[in-house]
Amino acid sequence: MNSRDLVLVSTATILGALASAITIRLFSSNPKKPFSRIKSSQNEVISQTSPKQSPFDPSKRNGYLSWDDYFMAIAFLSAERSKDPNRQVGACLVSQNGIILGIGYNGFPRGCSDDKLPWAKKSITGDPLETKYPYVCHAEVNAILNTNHASAAGQRLYVTMFPCNECAKIIIQSGVSEVIYFMEKRLNNSDTAYIASNRLLSMAGIKVRKHQPQIAQILVKFDEA
Repeated sequence: MNSRDLVLVSTATILGALASAITIRLFSSNPKKPFSRIKSSQNEVISQTSPKQSPFDPSKRNGYLSWDDYFMAIAFLSAERSKDPNRQVGACLVSQNGIILGIGYNGFPRGCSDDKLPWAKKSITGDPLETKYPYVCHAEVNAILNTNHASAAGQRLYVTMFPCNECAKIIIQSGVSEVIYFMEKRLNNSDTAYIASNRLLSMAGIKVRKHQPQIAQILVKFDEA
C-alpha cells in the first residue's frame, strides 16, 4: 500500500469514528485548540483517544485524563441530566484523596414533577411563580446533599458554573474547602448574587480557582468496535 492509500485509509477511519461518536464538550478556553461543536444542548460530553501502544511496551499509556479534567468532566456529564432548557449545570464533590462523594445537577426537588412546574426564565404576566427560580435546586446543593451522609467538610467541589450567593452559603456551611469552577455567569459588573458569592467565599477562607483544562475535548464512543 503506497503513502497515498495510507492517507486515504487513515482519513476514512478517523471520519468513521467521529461519525459514530457522541461528543460532550469540555469547553476549552484556549483559542489555539479549536474543536467543532455538536449542537445537542448547551453542554456536551467528553472523551479522548490515544495512539495504540505496542503490547510489548511496559510503560503506561500517555494521554490519560488529569484528575482535574476527570472530575470536571463528571460535572459536565452530570449537567446533561438536567431538564432545564436554558442552562444545564453540573457539580461533583470530591474528597481530598480523590474519591467522588456526590454528584448533582440543577433540577426540581425529589417528588416534585418536572412536568408540572415551570421551566421558564420569565413570566408573561410578571408572576415569579410562573418561572423556575422559586422551585429549582442548584447543582452544588444537590451534589452536597447526594453524598449518602458523607461529610463535605474539607472536600473539593467541581462545578461547571461559578456558584451564586445562595449556593455559596451552603458550600460554606457544609465545610467544603475548595471550589473549582469552569465558567462565571456575568450578566453585568453589578450582579449582586455573584459579587456577594465571591465576598462570602473569600471571607470564609475557601480556596476558589478556575479550571484550566489540559485537553480541548474528549470523545465517547457507544459501540463495541
